[in-house]
Amino acid sequence: MEAQQTPVRRRGRPPKRPEQSLETRELLVRAGLEALTEKGFSSTGIDEVLKRVGVPKGSFYHYFDSKEAFGAELIERYARYFAHKLERHFGDTSRRPLDRLWAFVEDARAGMKRHDFRRGCLIGNLGQEMAALPEGFRARLNAVFHDWEQRFARCLEAAQQQGEIPTSVDCEQAAVFFWIGWEGAVLRAKLERSDKALELFARGFFAGLKKA
Repeated sequence: MEAQQTPVRRRGRPPKRPEQSLETRELLVRAGLEALTEKGFSSTGIDEVLKRVGVPKGSFYHYFDSKEAFGAELIERYARYFAHKLERHFGDTSRRPLDRLWAFVEDARAGMKRHDFRRGCLIGNLGQEMAALPEGFRARLNAVFHDWEQRFARCLEAAQQQGEIPTSVDCEQAAVFFWIGWEGAVLRAKLERSDKALELFARGFFAGLKKA
């Protein structure tokens, strides 16, 4: 009977389990989202993201071919996160449609306060620096804004059907106007470290709807 040999254990780090790899990639994405909502794409280096996570540079290129690929993933991830947030508010049929829109505004204000107005909108941040970004980002960003506009417009249409706003309101144009103005208000809120711009714009927007 042959004696069983004990496997020789190699020196160095033990092999990563699949779940560990997923955790590392997720940590990189989360750190990237934090950095880009604070500083933008051009001002955020890969080393900064790695420092936040505490992993070597080689790990980054194991998951992402380039910084551009990383940025594309962050746009997709943020778009999914924000679409879920909008649906949570806009799809809440226990509230009247305009109250759903106001709930989003209040949630956004609370979120910016919670982070001391250091974080803004990743999509808005990238849009402002588009001249310095890969051209491939342009279509991605436009698609995200279009999705937000459609969701907002559907809620306005529901408000119209329930008599909350006049039938003369062009819901699609109003939705586009809202996001243009809202992104500007978010930028101003970061600059002033105050939610005054958010409140001022929102109140003006909703007052204008009822006067249309």
